[in-house]
Amino acid sequence: MAFTLTSPITGAAQTGLTAPTYTHVTDTAPDSNGKQVAVTSLGGTQTGVVAHSVAAPFTITISKPKVLKQLGMPNPSTGVIGSVGRNIYSIIVRKGVLPLVGQPYQTAMVRITTEVPAGSDLADPLSVRAMLSAAIGALSQQSAGLGDTVVSAIL
Repeated sequence: MAFTLTSPITGAAQTGLTAPTYTHVTDTAPDSNGKQVAVTSLGGTQTGVVAHSVAAPFTITISKPKVLKQLGMPNPSTGVIGSVGRNIYSIIVRKGVLPLVGQPYQTAMVRITTEVPAGSDLADPLSVRAMLSAAIGALSQQSAGLGDTVVSAIL
């Protein structure tokens, strides 16, 4: 895969974090169709945040489909492709969080999935890239707002 995270990752703006960075090392992904890194140290001001450990994981995993779907043949009578498969890629960030002081860590997750209709990678690759650009830009622009919403439940 062309997806390669360089270390450290510069974190996006969030309420309560100042210039966050995340130094990571290559880790073993849970499945052979993925890549994973584990965050081993933190930079900037992130009071109370802990790096990866067995009890409190902090990992980033990207995976691709095990079997890539291809575009099927059009119906000879209608010219329509009856069913277009989707290739699903995912990014999962896992972070150990405390549900209550004194309690054991629980794993929180961010799951981002990208579903690409088979064939569009060849027929319309710029639109696929534009979709990803807009999604990542929106998340980056609203990183702190999303954090505030997830913490306060106010949208």
